Amino acid sequence: MKVREKMKRETSREYALSVLKDNIINLDLKPGTLVSENTMALELGISRTPVREALSELANIGIVEVFPQRGSRISLIDYDMIDETYFMRNLLECGVVEEVCRVINEANIAELEENLRLQNQYCMNNNPEGLFEADNAFHKMLFQIAKKSKCYDVVRSFSIHFDRLRLLKVSASVGAKKIVEDHRAILEAIKEKDGEKAVTLMRQHLKQYEQERQELLNKFPEYFK
Repeated sequence: MKVREKMKRETSREYALSVLKDNIINLDLKPGTLVSENTMALELGISRTPVREALSELANIGIVEVFPQRGSRISLIDYDMIDETYFMRNLLECGVVEEVCRVINEANIAELEENLRLQNQYCMNNNPEGLFEADNAFHKMLFQIAKKSKCYDVVRSFSIHFDRLRLLKVSASVGAKKIVEDHRAILEAIKEKDGEKAVTLMRQHLKQYEQERQELLNKFPEYFK
């Protein structure tokens, strides 16, 4: 497990939750991994109570399974949860990209172009973590341009299941190039202020995980429910 330094104003519970989530999303704590409160507390340099609270919070969203008196386990990737996340993202992000087509300006376009340059660089250099972060930043920018940042926060709070799948894909070189190509096509539609085309492309982009489902199940059967 990768551990960062605790920030000055961060509570121990917030620290434990943040480190756990980062390690789960980045697959440093792989699906099915057993987690010990004692071991985690020692690694983080905090007491067991905030670790237990963090695990309980993650259990509430189905990303950790807690077994009383026996410990905890990182949940397997569940396509039912991913399908629910897609349903929400499809509704919100298609509306957002349509709004972006109405309000986009040259400064916004320049920022999105720079982001795409980074995505392409990370893809070419086989840097899945960099591509994952740039991918998130691209979608966040769209919400910000549409002045729907609170909606983005909602999307992020429910995306941990989807995020594990996304990082697994790019780490296994499944669809990484397609991600960048999709974003390029979406940006071109935005620049043309073609809302209908941008919505169609966004919907197809978000739905791409279904086409890659069997390939990932074949490569990593032990990671899936």
